[in-house]
Amino acid sequence: MKKRVVVGLSGGVDSSVAAYLLKEQGYDVIGLFMKNWHDDSVTISDECPWLEDSNDAMLVAEKLGIPFQTVDLSEEYKERIVDYMFREYQMGRTPNPDVLCNREIKFDVFMKIALSLGADFVATGHYCRKGTFEKDGTEVYQLLAGKDPNKDQSYFLCQLSQEQLSKTLFPIGELLKSEVRKIASEQNLITAEKRDSQGLCFIGKVRLPEFLQQKLAPKDGAIVEVPATFSEYKRTKQEFSSEEEKFEYLSAKRKYSKVDGKQVGIHHGAHYFTRGQRKGLAVGGTKEPLFVIATDVNENIIYTGQGKDHPGLYRRGLFVKNEEIHWIREDLKLAEEEKMEVMARIRYRQPLEKATLHRTVSGLYIIFDKPQSAITEGQFVAWYNGQELLGSGVIS
Repeated sequence: MKKRVVVGLSGGVDSSVAAYLLKEQGYDVIGLFMKNWHDDSVTISDECPWLEDSNDAMLVAEKLGIPFQTVDLSEEYKERIVDYMFREYQMGRTPNPDVLCNREIKFDVFMKIALSLGADFVATGHYCRKGTFEKDGTEVYQLLAGKDPNKDQSYFLCQLSQEQLSKTLFPIGELLKSEVRKIASEQNLITAEKRDSQGLCFIGKVRLPEFLQQKLAPKDGAIVEVPATFSEYKRTKQEFSSEEEKFEYLSAKRKYSKVDGKQVGIHHGAHYFTRGQRKGLAVGGTKEPLFVIATDVNENIIYTGQGKDHPGLYRRGLFVKNEEIHWIREDLKLAEEEKMEVMARIRYRQPLEKATLHRTVSGLYIIFDKPQSAITEGQFVAWYNGQELLGSGVIS
């Protein structure tokens, strides 16, 4: 019996080539398009209208001679992704919808539909690879970086579980993007030259403030500029009563008040902004561009600093609460008091940085060798050993 694979055909070149390769490898392939969004009023351009995408996905399936259908997951998407985003922004955190979309939609709701169609595996067009080996009589699955260093998407899958990985295939993980496009044009697939979609997972390019304004009302507040010479930046604590106290100090988020700087402008809602953001402040006349160094959603104030080297942007540590720690490699989970040297990143495309994980009673501290810019609550930190992504957590 041929093994059956359901491919999430998105209407892009990557998933099209994934489907083609699986068919070549002799799998029984079914193409499924996920419709996750109805409201076109908040998208910026016609860059990712679902209609065009589903049409392209259908034409690819036709060309490959595989069955195709569309599934409407917009209700689950709204509940699990959009509502979550609103809640996070309201609390002054910055969620990562792409990571969540993979955990909650593609590899959960979608996977369950695929398995109900008798699939042995689900496949996607992600640039990452899967490894398998046996340990103490059990199959262990590894999530490995994609071969194309410019396209590696393992970070977006940092919340997957062993069970999800066991049923997943990544057909293009060993290829470079240029090779994927070459295969698509050799096979005359309509998606061969199609630009990669950008913006929110499944929604396309969204005007974030307008999107958020559906639920979070605009409210004018002060933009305060904090000078790089602010006295708190110079103060460093040397003595600690315990290791954990030191980690807490290195991971602490700075608290500001209005008197720590001068007001330089007005914004329309602190919850529309995120740490490290440069665009959308509309404040001119500064020697270097202003960056958001902190937001206070309770007082509705945005604190900014000049230049990307402003000390308010940097810190060496971050904290993940116990319930937010996720290990893909459950066999490597740290017990209390244990530590592990890793490479870690706090955002997609960030080069991996040396860090140490410290497991304590209260959670997981990640202390970097060098200070990191714009560590942002609500985003995901992912940690690696070489090419392998071991685990991740929500920055607290």
